[in-house]
Amino acid sequence: MLLGLPLIGVFLAGNPISRYLDFPPKTQYVLHAPFSWIAFSAFGLCILAVLVPFIVKALRVEPNHGDVISSHKAFPWWGWLGVLTGVIFWIAAWSRFPWFAELQPFTFTPLWLSFILVINATSYCQSGRCLMTERPGFFLLLFPVSAVFWWFFEYLNRFVQNWYYSIPDFSSQEYFWYATLPFSTVLPAVLSMRQWLFSTRWVHKRYGNFSAFTLLHPGLIATGVLVISAIGLSGIGVWPNYLFPLLWVSPLLIILCLQTLLGERTIIDEMRAGDWRIAVSSALAALICGVFWEMWNYFSLAKWEYSIPFVHRFQIFEMPILGYAGYLPFGLECTVVGGMLERMLKK
Repeated sequence: MLLGLPLIGVFLAGNPISRYLDFPPKTQYVLHAPFSWIAFSAFGLCILAVLVPFIVKALRVEPNHGDVISSHKAFPWWGWLGVLTGVIFWIAAWSRFPWFAELQPFTFTPLWLSFILVINATSYCQSGRCLMTERPGFFLLLFPVSAVFWWFFEYLNRFVQNWYYSIPDFSSQEYFWYATLPFSTVLPAVLSMRQWLFSTRWVHKRYGNFSAFTLLHPGLIATGVLVISAIGLSGIGVWPNYLFPLLWVSPLLIILCLQTLLGERTIIDEMRAGDWRIAVSSALAALICGVFWEMWNYFSLAKWEYSIPFVHRFQIFEMPILGYAGYLPFGLECTVVGGMLERMLKK
């Protein structure tokens, strides 16, 4: 469904399929709508309406018994190594040293490997647990799974072209490896950040018993949402200016609906019971990682840029401010995929 529906949609609309399969993707064929205050305000109000209850809960003053579940572990040596290599590759990524010009486009991967080391070390120092030391096999497997995972979003972006890359001219094989290596760091970074956030008392106190709700006839609701999401995903290449947000939302909804119909446990079950810790820590983890992604991208020589219809204004780094909302469902998608991988390993 996730791979075929967008192609089916453009085929039925009479658009040439070949332009969506060019590799490396260089052709710009989507004409994006100009900025609109009406659309910007509508999107902004919708996002704000969803976030306000969480923000209010986060800011509420409660008895403080410590914000961190502490284990009194020393910051490990490999964490300091991550700090050192992170500083080195951050300088390298933003510099323009002539002698480093050929290697500069490849600084993103070591920079994010350093980030992953540091955030795992922080989690270990805080709670005595981190993905690297607690589940090393699962942690290492996240890297190839992450590469496939993000290549899927690159595929969906072909139909809306909300971002594009300014990179050297590569052959198809060179581009594949150039892109795959940094793509492999996405899931390890987000899920490592999620584990650190999940170990804080702040998340437990505020979102462990947040807001329970009831779903009548979950199977029927899942079927309806699945159909609507499938139709929307089929149309992203036909109406990219209007359906581009579905790039981030539809995959999550489709997977959750199928899990519900198959009788599997989902993150929605915990939310229905009032436990929003995984959902909040996942969304916030992706948002924090997103800020670092966008920041390090801003002054890099090889970088990505955005072209988002109707709302492309008030940029923070290269990303328009409303675009950061896409990281929130993306964090849930990372958690869902990580959970699927865990279940596969247990079989």
